Order: sequence, then C-alpha cells, then structure tokens
Amino acid sequence: MNACFCCQPKNLGRRALMASAVAVVAMPAMGQTVPASGGPVDAAVIEDLVAGNRILYDQNVVDGFGHISVRHPKDPNRYLLSKSMAPALVTADDIIEYDLDSNPVNANGRTSYLERFIHGEIYKIRPDVMSVVHSHSAGVIPFADTAVPLRPMNHISSFLGDGVPVFEIRTAGGPATDMLIRNAALGKALAARLGTHSVMLMRGHGSVVAARSIKDAVFRAIYTEVNARMQAEAMRLGKPEFLNAEEAAAATKSNEALVGRPWELWKRRAMGK
Repeated sequence: MNACFCCQPKNLGRRALMASAVAVVAMPAMGQTVPASGGPVDAAVIEDLVAGNRILYDQNVVDGFGHISVRHPKDPNRYLLSKSMAPALVTADDIIEYDLDSNPVNANGRTSYLERFIHGEIYKIRPDVMSVVHSHSAGVIPFADTAVPLRPMNHISSFLGDGVPVFEIRTAGGPATDMLIRNAALGKALAARLGTHSVMLMRGHGSVVAARSIKDAVFRAIYTEVNARMQAEAMRLGKPEFLNAEEAAAATKSNEALVGRPWELWKRRAMGK
C-alpha cells in the first residue's frame, strides 16, 4: 500500500488486473437455483455484490482474502456470497446462496469460504443488517492487537462513534485456534460480541463491518481503514481530538444520504469503466 492513503497515485498493476477481470454481470444460468432457494435475485443486486468485491480490492481493503455478502432481498433467511476466491476476480457466476446456518443452497460444485459463518451468524441476530464485510486491512489490525481503541477521527468515519469492540477468539475457541471463524459456534460468539455496533475488530485477524446495504458496508469498510491510518498518524503527532458522541451521530445521519456519491466513483474505477 502507498504511505499516503488520502492521495494515492494510480496503481497500474491493480487497475490492469481489474480491467482484465471485468465480466458482464448477469444472473446465474438456468437450473442453478434449487427449490429450497429464496427465489430469483434482481440482477442489480448481483451487480452491486460483484462491484463491492472489486471495489474493496481496488481500495486496498481486501487482497486475495476477504469477502462481502448481502442478505437475500426476497428472503431474510438467506444470504448471497461469492464462492471461495480472490475478491478482485468475482463475477456473477460465482455467487452462491446460503441459509443462515451457512449451508450452500446452490453450490453446484463451487467451494465455499471457510469463514462464511461470520455472515450467517450476524444475519441471524441482526435483522437490520443487509450486508457484511470481512477483511484483514493492514491499518486496522494494530488496533485489534493493542489496547488502543479505534475512534472516529473525522466526520466521514463517524459511524465508529458507536464504539468498536474487539473479538478475542481465545475466549470462544480456546488458546490454540488457527484464528479463523471456521464453524457456527465461533460465528455465534463473534456476532454476539459485535452486538449492535457497526464495526468490530478481530484480534490477530482483521475486522467485520455490518451495514444496511452493500454500498454502506463498502463505505464503512473503506473508511474504517482510512480512519485507522489517520489515527495512527495523529497519535504520532500528539493526542488526537476525536468526534464526540453528538458529533458522530449528526455526521452519520448526514453521511447516510451521501453514500452513493463515492460508490459511483469507486464502481467506475473498479469495474474498468
């Protein structure tokens, strides 16, 4: 990653990869959906999910690892998530439907992410959440691994004002896990620790973002990483002045009406248009 997160030059390697991976966004072929499915999904939802994967890569939040899901728009007991693959390469044909126990409904031989339980267990206890991002972004992990809390540095990151808990996997899985949320029990413990918050850090691992839409989840994942880098830099200079609770609440309300603005920019760049 570039040292300056606010004015990065174009990364030609990443842009070239994004352009080469672009595919026409379309619904899965006939016959992929089984009777237990939540039903057909509007192509626009699939398009946004594909774009979300590409954007998160282009904005340095995910690399070969990480994933984003969306709750099924017609069945709250289902969600959609790519097959196990690098996010930058995801196309519409890679999207799999899952029940909330994270069992694939229409895998058709496609391999699932091991940590899909993060998504299913959050959707179970948070009916307000429509999209979830899990990433290992480098700027965030130091705050997961130290006693320094991540707090909102500016109005764009105001959603952090509701608090950022840290998930300690040793509490749920003992001292010798591989740090991965590889089963429902760990996913349930993680979701409980997230509670009503927008963002949660995972000690030795990364973070989870929960939001009301794909666009909001991508927005929060990107600006969580940006905020972490800003905060680390500010702490080198002195004692930061963070947003107070009232400022954070007011700024979040304003920002929720503006998420579409950066989304269109990010999408155009990431999809090679």
